[in-house]
Amino acid sequence: MSKHLLVTADDFGIRAARADDLPAVVGLVRALAEFEKLTGPDAEAEARLMADFQTDRYRLLVADHDARVVGYALYFMTYSTFLARPSLYLEDLFVLPDARRLGIGTAFLKRLIEQAAATGCGRFEWTVLDWNESAQAFYRSLGAEVLPEWRICRLEGDKLLAAARKA
Repeated sequence: MSKHLLVTADDFGIRAARADDLPAVVGLVRALAEFEKLTGPDAEAEARLMADFQTDRYRLLVADHDARVVGYALYFMTYSTFLARPSLYLEDLFVLPDARRLGIGTAFLKRLIEQAAATGCGRFEWTVLDWNESAQAFYRSLGAEVLPEWRICRLEGDKLLAAARKA
């Protein structure tokens, strides 16, 4: 496919993960670790990730493209004592390199922005590596503020609501 063609959401799907997606997700987590130059999950961590899927410790979305899982977004709820409201925290967002530039990352973020706004969250937060300037630019384009002292990205208040309206 030419990278100049406009790709629509019909080319991929975002959905809640199922238990049978977990082996593919673990592979994606390992690919993310490699990208970030970190050690990926060992066998014990993999087992915990799979066991915790059955609980409410985290929530997981996956992206399907060409009949395979090509991306994931793992998130959970936190709480802001200063706002006295819940926050949606995005732990990981990763899309395989060969599936990037299709709009999958944007679709994940829009879905999470909508969920944060719909559930009364005061914030939607995540972190970004200081060297990942392209990701930082992308997050800023959504209205997120990159907090240099924390390396945390935040959509809050009117910015969260504005991003939700755009989604």
